Amino acid sequence: MSTKAYYPISEIGAGKTGFSKTRSIIEAAFYGNNVVRINTLKEAYDLAKNSPGTVVTDMPVYRGDEIGLERDSKVLLFNDGAVTGRYAGARRIKGEPGVDAAKLDKVVMDAVYETRWKTMYHAEVYIGLDPEFMVKAHLLIPEGEENIMYSWMLNFQYMSDEYVRMYKNSKPVGDGKEADVYIFSDPQWAPTNHPDVDYSCLSDPLTLCYFDTNENCAAILGMKYFGEHKKGTLTMAWAIANRNGYASCHGGQKEYTLADGRKYVASVYGLSGSGKSTLTHAKHGGKYDIKVLHDDAFIINTDTCASIALEPSYFDKTADYPTGCEDNKYLLTAQNCSATLDEDGKVQLVTEDIRNGNGRAIKSKLWSPNRVDKLDAPVNAIYWIMKDPTIPPVVKLKGSALASVMGATLATKTSSAERVAAGTDLNALRIVPYANPFRTYPLANDYEKFKKLVEEKNVDCYIINTGDFMGKKVKPADTLGILETIVENKAEFKPWGPFSDIEIMDWEGFVPDLKDPEYVSQLKARMQDRVNAVEGFATKKDGYDKLPDEALAALKKVVDEANTL
Repeated sequence: MSTKAYYPISEIGAGKTGFSKTRSIIEAAFYGNNVVRINTLKEAYDLAKNSPGTVVTDMPVYRGDEIGLERDSKVLLFNDGAVTGRYAGARRIKGEPGVDAAKLDKVVMDAVYETRWKTMYHAEVYIGLDPEFMVKAHLLIPEGEENIMYSWMLNFQYMSDEYVRMYKNSKPVGDGKEADVYIFSDPQWAPTNHPDVDYSCLSDPLTLCYFDTNENCAAILGMKYFGEHKKGTLTMAWAIANRNGYASCHGGQKEYTLADGRKYVASVYGLSGSGKSTLTHAKHGGKYDIKVLHDDAFIINTDTCASIALEPSYFDKTADYPTGCEDNKYLLTAQNCSATLDEDGKVQLVTEDIRNGNGRAIKSKLWSPNRVDKLDAPVNAIYWIMKDPTIPPVVKLKGSALASVMGATLATKTSSAERVAAGTDLNALRIVPYANPFRTYPLANDYEKFKKLVEEKNVDCYIINTGDFMGKKVKPADTLGILETIVENKAEFKPWGPFSDIEIMDWEGFVPDLKDPEYVSQLKARMQDRVNAVEGFATKKDGYDKLPDEALAALKKVVDEANTL
C-alpha cells in the first residue's frame, strides 16, 4: 500500500509514525459510533441529492456510468452563503513560528467532542493517479454537508475497482513511513466559550484550517467553501511529495508531440485566473498531438523528471462558460451559481458570476479527451506566469538560482477565487511564491527542487506575462503564439539590455523601450520589490522561509544591472 492505514501492535505508540498528538485527536473521531462509512460514489450522490438546499438540475451527468454513477444522475448545485472563495487567513500550520499547537489542539479536541451529537460521514479517496505515487485520504464531515463530501469524492479519485487494484500494487510512499491522510471537517462549527479552550491561537476568530502536515492530518472548522477542502487535501499531498523527492506544483502541464516525433513537455505555474488552464488545455488548432496531465495539481520527480497528476477532474470557474455552452455538458457539480427554468421548464444553471464572483464547478475528466495521469517524458520547460506590467510577454532566465528565485518571487494580482480582508487593493501586485499559497513547509524546499530541475536536469525557465505590458493587454493569442514559437524551436532569444542572465524574444507590439525613463523606473521598482520580498522571507516568521544567500544575490545582480540604465 502507498500510505499506511494498518499498524502491527508493535508499531503503535508514542513517538512512532502516525501517532502525533494532533493526529491522535483527529483520527479517533473516525471510529465513533456516530460515523457512517460511505463506500461508493453512488451513495454519496444520493445523500447529496437529498441534502436540504441542494438544487437538482435537469442537466444530466455526461457518461456518469463511466465514473461510478447511475446513468440518470443529474448535475447538483449547492450554494455556500456569503463566502465564495478560499481564505488563507484561517490557515495555521503546526511547526511554524508563532503557531501555538497546544492551544490549537484543544480547539480541535472540543470541536471533535461537539460532533458527537451529529451523524458523521467518513469518505475515502486516492490522491495521485499512478502506482509511483498514490496517497489514501479520509474525510470526516457532518450530516448536512453531503455536497462537500460528494464533490470531494469527485474531485479526487474515488475507489473504483481499477484504482483499488492499482493502489494495492503501488509503491509505498516514503518506504512505508507515510501514514494515510486524515481530515476532520465541521463547516457548522463556531467558537463557543468552554473551559480550557483559548481561541486566541486562531488567526481568524470564526474559522480555522489547521494542518499537522508532518503527520498527514488537518482540521477544517467553520469553512463551508468546497475549495478549502480541495486545496486543504492537496496541501497534504504536496507536503508528502515534497518530503519524498518531488517538486510540488500548483500549475498545469502538457506534452506536445511534433511532426518529427520530438516531445516537448511544458509546465505553467500561476494562480487561479492567470491563464494556466487556458494554456494547458489549448489545442493550438490541431498543429500538434497534445497530452494534458492536469491544469492545477501535479508533482515532478526531480530525479527522473517524469510528472504525475494528483486529481482526475477539474475545479473550474464557471464565469467563462455561459448557460448552454458545449463544455457545460461535462459538469458534475456546481457551487455558488444560480439556476433558472428554460423554455421547457427544465432547471438550468446560471453560470456567469451573476450571483457572486468565483462561481465554480467540478468538471469530468472526460472534458479533456487527451488527458493522461502520468507523463514519462521529462519536463523540458518551466513557465512562471506573472501579471507584472514591467515584464514583456516572454523572457528567458539563465542560471538556476535566478530561475528558481523568480518563481519564489512570482508577482501576480489577487484572484476572485480568494477571500481577502476588507480594504485589500485587488489591483496591487503581490508575491505568491511558485503561485502556490498552500505550502506548509519551508520555502527553501521548493527553491531547491526547482533549482535542481534547471541546474542538474537542464530544464529551461521562462517568465510569461499574461496581464498587461505597460498598459497594453497581452492577449491569449500572443501567449499561445509565443509558446508555439518556443515549442517549434523557432524562438530567437537575445540578451536583454544590461541583464546578463535575462534574454528576450521580440514580440510585435510589446518591445520594451529601455530608453524610456518611466518604463525603466517602474522596471527597477518591480525588481526591487522582489529583493525586498526575499529579504522579508529571511526575517518574517523567524526566518522560517529564508532562502539561500545565492537567491538574494541573483536578484540583487539584476537590480544592480538595471541601475546602469
